[in-house]
Amino acid sequence: MSGRRRYGTVKAGNFVEVTVRPMEIDDIPQILPIENCSFPSPWSYQAFCNELKNKFAVYFVALIEGRVIGYAGMWLFSGEAHVTTIAVDPAYRGRGLGRLLMSTLMEYARVQGADTMVLEVRPSNVAALNLYRSLGFRQIGLRKNYYIETREDAVVMLRNLQQETFQKE
Repeated sequence: MSGRRRYGTVKAGNFVEVTVRPMEIDDIPQILPIENCSFPSPWSYQAFCNELKNKFAVYFVALIEGRVIGYAGMWLFSGEAHVTTIAVDPAYRGRGLGRLLMSTLMEYARVQGADTMVLEVRPSNVAALNLYRSLGFRQIGLRKNYYIETREDAVVMLRNLQQETFQKE
């Protein structure tokens, strides 16, 4: 997936254009600092490489002037999209980039024939919970002690993808 097709744009800060495109292996060195400050058990370089080689996986990056400021990924299989990760550089949070990345995943999955999208999120991640709810996700369950490093539960959320298209702004 080395194409340069633009999947979406959003204005951030001083009306800077953010481009979303498929993730490439060359993006990983810029992704790792975001990963490391976003998660208690961050993925390694090799984990991202493995995901990019996985035939079920699809990953996107958000960039400003060629610099990665966020990323998101999912697995597509059996008519379902399963969000595996999403993170935004702390300096760019709260500017609509998470919404842009999620909308990109949702629209891509819908076009690929997925009927639903599922994800897990920490109950303590209020910003993410609010984002997902605003995008039409609803809680369908709770996975006890899901996050090994903190023994925190995971809220399981689901969204029907065949309802409508998704706005990126």
